[in-house]
Amino acid sequence: MDTLKNAWSYIVANLGSFIEFVIIFVVIIILHYAIKIIYKRMHPKLSISKRIWDDALLRAVYQPLRYIVWLNGIALIINLIGQSLEHDSPLFSPIEPIRKIGTIVFVVWIVNRFIQEMEKNWGSIAKKTKQKLDKTTLRAISQLLRLAVAITSGLSILQTLGISVAGVVAFGGISGIAIGFAAKDLLANFFGGLMIFFDRPFAIGDWIRSPDRDIEGTVEYIGWRLTRIRTFDKRPLYIPNALFSTISIENPSRMQNRRIKTQVTLRYKDAHKVEKVVADVQEMLLNHPEIDTTKTCFVNLVEFAPSGLEFLIYTFTKTTDWVKFQAIQQDVFYQVLKIIERNGAECSFPTTTLNLPQELKVKQT
Repeated sequence: MDTLKNAWSYIVANLGSFIEFVIIFVVIIILHYAIKIIYKRMHPKLSISKRIWDDALLRAVYQPLRYIVWLNGIALIINLIGQSLEHDSPLFSPIEPIRKIGTIVFVVWIVNRFIQEMEKNWGSIAKKTKQKLDKTTLRAISQLLRLAVAITSGLSILQTLGISVAGVVAFGGISGIAIGFAAKDLLANFFGGLMIFFDRPFAIGDWIRSPDRDIEGTVEYIGWRLTRIRTFDKRPLYIPNALFSTISIENPSRMQNRRIKTQVTLRYKDAHKVEKVVADVQEMLLNHPEIDTTKTCFVNLVEFAPSGLEFLIYTFTKTTDWVKFQAIQQDVFYQVLKIIERNGAECSFPTTTLNLPQELKVKQT
């Protein structure tokens, strides 16, 4: 009986605290579902707007904001419980630093999600409007922003834990030399990636190759430490960024035209027809719809070869697409063969003539 009286007396004495707990818990649930309802109502409207930041901000805030509400609400309830006990307990002392650090983490989560969503929106809008977008620059800006957010959040957490930021910066300056020597390869790759972003010798989606190394393929990813290239046999090739500062890189994706260069050999017995064949081939190239006549274009007799008379075809196509180029080059070769046939000439092939001092007799057995 005394136990029940004591319990009832405790409940009556702390009735105000219990009511506060209930109110806080109800407010947390209301805010949780209010955020969900607002998101469902606003997201369809903002997703079709012309602004690229509003729907990105809404998607970035939606999930972390609910966690922030629960974190701060639970921390407030625990603090009220600690106050109602009327004595200090080491169990409740870390609650406030945990709440602050958790809030910082969730804010960083929001900012990183916002940067990611903005990057997606810019890419999708550029694709819809068919505008040229430098994906490499966009990725570099987003990564720099994420790096700045990470550094700022790290310093904020240290400050929350009571660690002097000025002391950390001073220690970083003193130990920077030692860290630099220990991680020189990592730093070399970092600055190599930085130079790629600034100089932009290639971008994501470009076809690159190196005459110095066995490197050729399409760039898929450019990071701060390495670059991923997809070779033409579909294998991923991971290259440290520092390597690009020591090798030559060709970027065929940025060429203006593709070149057709070949030599055709006619028989010596068709020497009187070579001039007409060369003129007809030249005219065919100048009238071909896929040949860029603003670039160098000529057909000339260039050599008296052992097996015939060689003339050079040198021209450029309008397209840079490799598959389309192959079809155009094939069409040009077909038309060259037709011109040779139409003029009554023939392509030569290596032959050997043997002169005997007297008639060769064949003995039958």
